[in-house]
Amino acid sequence: MNQLFHIYELSGEEARRISIQPDNPHIHDYEELIVVKEGELFHFIDFKPQICLSPIVSFISKGKIHSLIPRLKDENCSVWVIQFKSEFIPETTFQLYSSYHNFSNIELKRDRHFDYIILLCEMMHFETQQAVPDFAVVKQLLSTLLIKIESERRKHFGNEDKIQKLQNNTFKQFLQILEDNFRSNEGVEFYANQLSISIRTLNTLCRRILQKSVSEVIETRKLIEAKNLLISTQKTISEIGYELGYNEKAYFTNVFKKKEGVTPTDFRTEITKIITE
Repeated sequence: MNQLFHIYELSGEEARRISIQPDNPHIHDYEELIVVKEGELFHFIDFKPQICLSPIVSFISKGKIHSLIPRLKDENCSVWVIQFKSEFIPETTFQLYSSYHNFSNIELKRDRHFDYIILLCEMMHFETQQAVPDFAVVKQLLSTLLIKIESERRKHFGNEDKIQKLQNNTFKQFLQILEDNFRSNEGVEFYANQLSISIRTLNTLCRRILQKSVSEVIETRKLIEAKNLLISTQKTISEIGYELGYNEKAYFTNVFKKKEGVTPTDFRTEITKIITE
């Protein structure tokens, strides 16, 4: 996906077309949020198939293998699809991973709370259809939507077993500490000490939830912020690298290119071209 943010609605007719020619399991290079207002969802994710009835919300994080088929129920199907890059809301994306890693699909109640979720989708779509969309408004609406969904998720999954709840809380604490410190040169030992757990335990937790080591999670967060700064500021490559704890421009450039496939300069040029087209 070239855009930082994209939202569209799937109709019943489009659901019929997808069910006839469904996608094979695949991996996205972006985050995806699915909100099913009417109909049902066949979702292959976390290596198992699930059939969920509307209303439902599903979050598919970047890099997860999945296949999704919307289906009609009582001849109706209405699905909002929201796709966004991690750097669009970098301060929120990692929190999503901790909320959804054990349950990508959340079945909700058809009530005023769900109506509010749908309204936020409609407002985001309306803003993106303007001649000159204000993506600052879209970011605020998306953040509000995610907060609302998280509130409903807590109601739905309030009976987590104690061990899982403890692990989830520890991981959320790690992400919060990371959010406050990722710009520094703090290493894995710092984060383990802050949580009063061993490096091995923290690594195990990160691999179970994100399939990454602690070092990889820290570096990923730095690079998400790097892309955000490349897009949203006029800071030089050296300034951005230094702000994120990379004291040498060459080292920052090498790390960025190794992970993203392009240099920071080329990334900025390509995204600027996409935004201004």
